[in-house]
Amino acid sequence: MNFPETDKALLQLGQVLKAGGYDFTTSTPLTHARVNARLENAWAKNAGDVFGWSRTFQREILAPGIWELMNVAGIIETQENGFRSTLRLSSLSGDLFWHSAFPTNQSDAVFFGPDTYRFASAVESWIDCSRSTPPRAVDICSGSGAGAILIADAFENCEVFSLDINEVALRLARINSALAGTPNVSAQYSDLLKNVDGEFDLIVANPPYLVDPGARAYRHGGGDLGAGLSLAIVDAAKLRLAAGGTLLLYTGAAIVEGIDPFRVAAEKLLENSGLEYSYREMDPDVFGEELEFGAYAHCDRIAAVVLTVTKKPN
Repeated sequence: MNFPETDKALLQLGQVLKAGGYDFTTSTPLTHARVNARLENAWAKNAGDVFGWSRTFQREILAPGIWELMNVAGIIETQENGFRSTLRLSSLSGDLFWHSAFPTNQSDAVFFGPDTYRFASAVESWIDCSRSTPPRAVDICSGSGAGAILIADAFENCEVFSLDINEVALRLARINSALAGTPNVSAQYSDLLKNVDGEFDLIVANPPYLVDPGARAYRHGGGDLGAGLSLAIVDAAKLRLAAGGTLLLYTGAAIVEGIDPFRVAAEKLLENSGLEYSYREMDPDVFGEELEFGAYAHCDRIAAVVLTVTKKPN
Protein backbone atom coordinates (compact mmCIF):
# COMPACT_ATOMS: atom_id res chain seq x y z
CA MET A 1 0.00 0.00 0.00
CA ASN A 2 1.22 3.51 -0.83
CA PHE A 3 1.17 5.15 2.62
CA PRO A 4 1.79 8.86 3.28
CA GLU A 5 4.98 9.65 5.20
CA THR A 6 3.19 9.94 8.55
CA ASP A 7 1.71 6.46 8.17
CA LYS A 8 4.99 5.00 6.96
CA ALA A 9 6.65 6.33 10.10
CA LEU A 10 3.92 4.88 12.34
CA LEU A 11 4.23 1.51 10.59
CA GLN A 12 8.00 1.57 10.95
CA LEU A 13 7.69 2.54 14.62
CA GLY A 14 5.45 -0.47 15.21
CA GLN A 15 7.93 -2.71 13.39
CA VAL A 16 10.85 -1.42 15.47
CA LEU A 17 8.96 -1.94 18.73
CA LYS A 18 7.83 -5.42 17.64
CA ALA A 19 11.40 -6.39 16.73
CA GLY A 20 12.46 -5.22 20.18
CA GLY A 21 10.01 -7.58 21.91
CA TYR A 22 7.38 -4.99 22.79
CA ASP A 23 4.31 -6.53 24.46
CA PHE A 24 1.39 -4.84 26.21
CA THR A 25 -2.05 -6.05 27.30
CA THR A 26 -4.64 -3.27 27.54
CA SER A 27 -6.81 -3.27 30.67
CA THR A 28 -10.16 -1.62 31.42
CA PRO A 29 -10.17 2.18 31.70
CA LEU A 30 -10.75 1.93 35.47
CA THR A 31 -7.78 -0.38 35.96
CA HIS A 32 -5.67 1.81 33.69
CA ALA A 33 -6.54 4.93 35.72
CA ARG A 34 -5.90 3.21 39.05
CA VAL A 35 -2.49 1.87 38.04
CA ASN A 36 -1.42 5.20 36.52
CA ALA A 37 -2.50 7.01 39.71
CA ARG A 38 0.22 5.29 41.74
CA LEU A 39 2.97 7.74 42.68
CA GLU A 40 5.71 5.58 41.17
CA ASN A 41 3.93 5.64 37.80
CA ALA A 42 3.87 9.41 37.39
CA TRP A 43 6.57 9.21 34.70
CA ALA A 44 7.25 6.66 31.98
CA LYS A 45 10.35 4.53 32.41
CA ASN A 46 10.20 2.37 29.26
CA ALA A 47 8.40 1.80 25.96
CA GLY A 48 5.52 -0.02 27.65
CA ASP A 49 4.88 3.03 29.82
CA VAL A 50 4.97 5.34 26.80
CA PHE A 51 2.99 3.34 24.23
CA GLY A 52 0.90 1.18 26.55
CA TRP A 53 0.16 3.11 29.71
CA SER A 54 0.08 6.53 27.96
CA ARG A 55 2.34 8.07 30.62
CA THR A 56 4.20 11.34 30.35
CA PHE A 57 7.82 10.76 29.34
CA GLN A 58 11.15 12.46 28.90
CA ARG A 59 12.81 12.13 25.52
CA GLU A 60 15.93 10.60 27.09
CA ILE A 61 14.19 7.32 27.99
CA LEU A 62 13.48 6.45 24.35
CA ALA A 63 15.72 4.11 22.38
CA PRO A 64 17.62 5.69 19.46
CA GLY A 65 15.40 6.57 16.51
CA ILE A 66 12.08 6.27 18.37
CA TRP A 67 11.64 10.01 18.91
CA GLU A 68 12.31 10.74 15.26
CA LEU A 69 9.71 8.19 14.10
CA MET A 70 7.17 9.52 16.61
CA ASN A 71 7.77 13.03 15.37
CA VAL A 72 7.28 12.15 11.70
CA ALA A 73 4.19 10.11 12.59
CA GLY A 74 2.78 13.14 14.42
CA ILE A 75 1.97 11.32 17.66
CA ILE A 76 3.91 13.49 20.14
CA GLU A 77 1.83 15.68 22.43
CA THR A 78 3.59 18.25 24.61
CA GLN A 79 2.82 18.03 28.34
CA GLU A 80 4.01 20.08 31.28
CA ASN A 81 7.72 19.25 31.61
CA GLY A 82 7.45 16.31 29.20
CA PHE A 83 5.72 14.58 26.31
CA ARG A 84 3.00 12.01 25.68
CA SER A 85 2.11 9.64 22.83
CA THR A 86 -1.32 10.25 21.31
CA LEU A 87 -1.56 6.56 20.35
CA ARG A 88 -1.26 3.29 22.23
CA LEU A 89 0.12 -0.01 20.96
CA SER A 90 -1.39 -3.27 22.23
CA SER A 91 -0.66 -6.97 21.73
CA LEU A 92 -3.14 -9.57 20.49
CA SER A 93 -2.40 -13.09 19.27
CA GLY A 94 1.16 -12.27 18.22
CA ASP A 95 0.30 -9.03 16.44
CA LEU A 96 0.45 -5.37 17.53
CA PHE A 97 -2.35 -2.84 17.10
CA TRP A 98 -2.23 0.94 17.16
CA HIS A 99 -5.25 2.60 18.79
CA SER A 100 -6.14 5.76 20.71
CA ALA A 101 -4.24 6.84 23.82
CA PHE A 102 -5.78 6.77 27.28
CA PRO A 103 -8.19 8.31 28.15
CA THR A 104 -10.36 7.78 25.07
CA ASN A 105 -12.41 10.96 25.32
CA GLN A 106 -12.42 11.97 21.65
CA SER A 107 -15.60 11.44 19.65
CA ASP A 108 -13.58 9.56 17.00
CA ALA A 109 -11.40 7.58 19.41
CA VAL A 110 -10.35 4.09 18.32
CA PHE A 111 -10.94 1.72 21.21
CA PHE A 112 -9.02 -1.43 22.08
CA GLY A 113 -9.41 -3.25 25.39
CA PRO A 114 -10.86 -6.26 27.21
CA ASP A 115 -13.85 -6.30 24.84
CA THR A 116 -11.37 -6.71 21.96
CA TYR A 117 -9.78 -9.70 23.65
CA ARG A 118 -13.15 -11.35 24.29
CA PHE A 119 -14.22 -10.67 20.70
CA ALA A 120 -10.93 -12.11 19.44
CA SER A 121 -11.46 -15.23 21.54
CA ALA A 122 -14.87 -15.75 19.92
CA VAL A 123 -13.44 -15.26 16.42
CA GLU A 124 -10.51 -17.60 17.10
CA SER A 125 -12.89 -20.28 18.43
CA TRP A 126 -14.80 -20.10 15.13
CA ILE A 127 -11.55 -20.26 13.17
CA ASP A 128 -10.42 -23.33 15.13
CA CYS A 129 -13.66 -25.12 14.21
CA SER A 130 -13.62 -24.07 10.56
CA ARG A 131 -13.12 -26.86 8.05
CA SER A 132 -12.31 -24.66 5.06
CA THR A 133 -11.25 -21.14 4.08
CA PRO A 134 -14.14 -18.67 3.79
CA PRO A 135 -13.72 -16.97 0.36
CA ARG A 136 -15.06 -13.61 1.59
CA ALA A 137 -15.20 -12.24 5.12
CA VAL A 138 -16.05 -8.88 6.66
CA ASP A 139 -15.51 -7.20 10.02
CA ILE A 140 -18.23 -4.58 10.65
CA CYS A 141 -17.40 -1.70 13.04
CA SER A 142 -13.82 -2.93 12.80
CA GLY A 143 -12.09 -0.17 14.79
CA SER A 144 -8.41 -1.13 14.96
CA GLY A 145 -9.05 -3.95 12.49
CA ALA A 146 -8.48 -6.70 15.05
CA GLY A 147 -11.20 -9.05 13.84
CA ALA A 148 -10.35 -8.64 10.16
CA ILE A 149 -6.65 -9.18 10.80
CA LEU A 150 -7.24 -12.33 12.88
CA ILE A 151 -9.27 -13.79 10.01
CA ALA A 152 -6.69 -12.75 7.40
CA ASP A 153 -3.90 -14.23 9.52
CA ALA A 154 -5.71 -17.57 9.62
CA PHE A 155 -6.91 -17.62 5.99
CA GLU A 156 -4.39 -15.99 3.65
CA ASN A 157 -6.55 -16.72 0.59
CA CYS A 158 -9.65 -15.10 2.09
CA GLU A 159 -10.71 -11.66 0.85
CA VAL A 160 -11.29 -9.72 4.07
CA PHE A 161 -13.01 -6.34 4.46
CA SER A 162 -12.45 -4.12 7.49
CA LEU A 163 -15.41 -1.70 7.58
CA ASP A 164 -16.03 1.38 9.71
CA ILE A 165 -17.50 4.89 9.48
CA ASN A 166 -14.61 6.33 11.52
CA GLU A 167 -11.82 7.52 9.20
CA VAL A 168 -9.32 7.50 12.09
CA ALA A 169 -10.13 3.83 12.69
CA LEU A 170 -9.75 3.01 8.99
CA ARG A 171 -6.34 4.69 8.89
CA LEU A 172 -5.12 2.67 11.87
CA ALA A 173 -6.65 -0.55 10.53
CA ARG A 174 -4.65 -0.14 7.31
CA ILE A 175 -1.44 0.44 9.26
CA ASN A 176 -2.18 -2.44 11.65
CA SER A 177 -2.84 -4.75 8.71
CA ALA A 178 0.51 -3.83 7.17
CA LEU A 179 2.18 -4.32 10.55
CA ALA A 180 0.61 -7.78 10.81
CA GLY A 181 1.56 -8.69 7.24
CA THR A 182 -2.00 -9.31 6.03
CA PRO A 183 -2.28 -7.81 2.53
CA ASN A 184 -5.65 -9.56 2.02
CA VAL A 185 -7.36 -7.02 4.32
CA SER A 186 -9.09 -4.05 2.67
CA ALA A 187 -10.11 -1.25 5.07
CA GLN A 188 -13.05 0.68 3.63
CA TYR A 189 -15.61 3.23 4.72
CA SER A 190 -19.05 1.67 5.05
CA ASP A 191 -22.19 2.21 7.09
CA LEU A 192 -22.81 -1.43 8.01
CA LEU A 193 -22.70 -3.28 4.64
CA LYS A 194 -24.15 -0.49 2.51
CA ASN A 195 -20.92 0.38 0.69
CA VAL A 196 -19.80 -3.15 -0.21
CA ASP A 197 -21.37 -5.58 -2.65
CA GLY A 198 -22.09 -9.29 -2.66
CA GLU A 199 -22.51 -12.03 -0.10
CA PHE A 200 -20.10 -13.04 2.65
CA ASP A 201 -19.10 -16.42 4.02
CA LEU A 202 -18.15 -14.92 7.38
CA ILE A 203 -19.42 -11.71 8.97
CA VAL A 204 -18.00 -10.70 12.34
CA ALA A 205 -18.74 -7.63 14.42
CA ASN A 206 -17.83 -6.10 17.76
CA PRO A 207 -19.99 -2.97 17.65
CA PRO A 208 -20.45 -0.20 20.22
CA TYR A 209 -23.22 -1.34 22.58
CA LEU A 210 -23.55 1.19 25.38
CA VAL A 211 -25.62 4.32 25.82
CA ASP A 212 -22.95 7.01 25.87
CA PRO A 213 -24.02 10.55 26.86
CA GLY A 214 -21.26 11.95 24.63
CA ALA A 215 -22.30 9.71 21.71
CA ARG A 216 -18.67 8.71 21.09
CA ALA A 217 -18.53 6.57 17.95
CA TYR A 218 -16.60 3.67 19.49
CA ARG A 219 -18.93 3.42 22.49
CA HIS A 220 -22.48 4.55 21.63
CA GLY A 221 -24.76 1.83 20.29
CA GLY A 222 -27.98 3.84 20.16
CA GLY A 223 -31.50 2.51 20.58
CA ASP A 224 -32.85 1.03 23.77
CA LEU A 225 -30.02 0.31 26.23
CA GLY A 226 -27.41 0.65 23.48
CA ALA A 227 -28.62 -2.32 21.40
CA GLY A 228 -29.61 -0.35 18.28
CA LEU A 229 -26.46 -0.89 16.25
CA SER A 230 -26.16 -4.57 17.18
CA LEU A 231 -29.72 -5.20 16.00
CA ALA A 232 -29.07 -3.26 12.79
CA ILE A 233 -26.08 -5.55 12.12
CA VAL A 234 -28.23 -8.66 12.58
CA ASP A 235 -30.83 -7.23 10.22
CA ALA A 236 -28.26 -6.32 7.55
CA ALA A 237 -26.17 -9.48 7.84
CA LYS A 238 -29.05 -11.96 7.57
CA LEU A 239 -29.61 -10.76 3.98
CA ARG A 240 -25.94 -10.92 2.98
CA LEU A 241 -24.84 -14.34 4.19
CA ALA A 242 -23.72 -16.75 1.50
CA ALA A 243 -24.96 -20.34 1.61
CA GLY A 244 -23.20 -21.99 4.54
CA GLY A 245 -22.15 -18.57 5.85
CA THR A 246 -21.92 -17.39 9.45
CA LEU A 247 -22.55 -14.17 11.35
CA LEU A 248 -20.54 -13.95 14.58
CA LEU A 249 -21.71 -10.98 16.64
CA TYR A 250 -19.99 -10.13 19.92
CA THR A 251 -21.89 -7.44 21.81
CA GLY A 252 -23.28 -6.36 25.16
CA ALA A 253 -26.76 -7.04 26.53
CA ALA A 254 -28.32 -5.18 29.43
CA ILE A 255 -30.31 -7.56 31.63
CA VAL A 256 -33.49 -6.10 33.17
CA GLU A 257 -35.26 -8.08 35.91
CA GLY A 258 -33.77 -11.28 34.55
CA ILE A 259 -34.81 -10.58 30.95
CA ASP A 260 -32.40 -9.99 28.05
CA PRO A 261 -34.19 -7.47 25.76
CA PHE A 262 -31.47 -7.67 23.11
CA ARG A 263 -31.89 -11.43 22.78
CA VAL A 264 -35.67 -11.07 22.54
CA ALA A 265 -35.33 -8.44 19.78
CA ALA A 266 -32.66 -10.41 17.88
CA GLU A 267 -34.75 -13.58 17.93
CA LYS A 268 -37.69 -11.62 16.55
CA LEU A 269 -35.51 -10.38 13.66
CA LEU A 270 -34.49 -13.97 12.91
CA GLU A 271 -38.02 -15.39 13.00
CA ASN A 272 -39.03 -17.10 9.77
CA SER A 273 -35.65 -16.27 8.22
CA GLY A 274 -34.65 -19.88 7.68
CA LEU A 275 -31.42 -19.16 9.55
CA GLU A 276 -30.12 -21.17 12.49
CA TYR A 277 -28.67 -19.42 15.51
CA SER A 278 -27.14 -19.90 18.93
CA TYR A 279 -26.70 -17.43 21.78
CA ARG A 280 -24.46 -17.47 24.82
CA GLU A 281 -23.15 -15.23 27.55
CA MET A 282 -19.37 -14.98 27.35
CA ASP A 283 -19.09 -12.82 30.47
CA PRO A 284 -22.07 -12.22 32.79
CA ASP A 285 -20.91 -8.87 34.15
CA VAL A 286 -19.08 -6.12 32.23
CA PHE A 287 -19.05 -2.32 32.62
CA GLY A 288 -20.60 -2.58 36.09
CA GLU A 289 -19.90 1.10 36.72
CA GLU A 290 -22.61 1.96 34.17
CA LEU A 291 -25.30 0.63 36.54
CA GLU A 292 -24.91 3.59 38.87
CA PHE A 293 -26.71 6.14 36.71
CA GLY A 294 -28.44 7.03 33.45
CA ALA A 295 -29.93 4.46 31.11
CA TYR A 296 -28.73 1.51 33.19
CA ALA A 297 -29.91 2.62 36.64
CA HIS A 298 -32.72 0.03 36.53
CA CYS A 299 -30.68 -2.85 35.06
CA ASP A 300 -29.42 -5.97 36.84
CA ARG A 301 -26.18 -6.19 34.92
CA ILE A 302 -24.61 -5.88 31.47
CA ALA A 303 -23.45 -9.16 29.91
CA ALA A 304 -21.02 -9.77 27.07
CA VAL A 305 -22.80 -12.09 24.65
CA VAL A 306 -22.10 -13.92 21.39
CA LEU A 307 -24.81 -14.45 18.78
CA THR A 308 -23.91 -16.92 16.03
CA VAL A 309 -26.18 -17.07 12.98
CA THR A 310 -25.70 -19.60 10.18
CA LYS A 311 -27.26 -20.04 6.76
CA LYS A 312 -27.70 -23.62 5.60
CA PRO A 313 -25.58 -24.76 2.64
CA ASN A 314 -27.38 -25.20 -0.66
